[in-house]
Amino acid sequence: MHERQLDIETKDGKMSTFIVHPERGGPHPIILFYMDAPAIREELRDMARRIATTGYYVMLPNLYYRSGVMELGRIPMDPNAPERKRMMELMGSLSIAKIMDDTDAMLAFATNDKAASQGKAGAVGYCMSGQYAINAAACHPDRIAAAASIYGVRLITGQPDSPHVVAQKAKAELYFACAETDHWMPRDQVEPLRQALKDAGAKAEVEIYPGTEHGFAFPARPVYDKPAAERHWERLFALFARNLK
Repeated sequence: MHERQLDIETKDGKMSTFIVHPERGGPHPIILFYMDAPAIREELRDMARRIATTGYYVMLPNLYYRSGVMELGRIPMDPNAPERKRMMELMGSLSIAKIMDDTDAMLAFATNDKAASQGKAGAVGYCMSGQYAINAAACHPDRIAAAASIYGVRLITGQPDSPHVVAQKAKAELYFACAETDHWMPRDQVEPLRQALKDAGAKAEVEIYPGTEHGFAFPARPVYDKPAAERHWERLFALFARNLK
């Protein structure tokens, strides 16, 4: 595998981005991997590597670069812990519009890298970033052919860029993995999401993972569920293979 950490120029500064792809067989389809709220860490880099080993050019950007933050370290479970409050502040500092600007910058950067294919691309977002992956597919309908939200949040809002609304603009196959127990995406929002996607004519699947909690795919989390995590990898790799290869 070939991997590197570099800065990508955006409208708002320099976004540190981890890029990993196979050494041979390129160019490889691009996968935009949007981080969750606890920020960049080795756990995410390992997940990016796992995706890359199946034949992709994976880009994992630090979405907190505007705040000068790279890594947050361990986040205590206590909601009153300063570290958790800081994480919530950082998450609140982002917007779909900002992340779409970052997405444009990543795709532009990749056009000059011979290891990256200029064909169909994919996107995946975990937690806070599920909404970003779906919006990326809506903003780049002719480029992003597969997008996944893994226990994503804010999937149904009253805003025009709500994922359940913009899905109709996407040509991509969309996949939504939902935890059975999720404070951030309650079960009573899952069926409305599924119906909204159907009404929008989106090519989408919404799947509930029984017995899981928000964060089940992250190995370092107490709620990690290995069988569910492996199922999510199976679904993700099949999604990308169907649409990008």
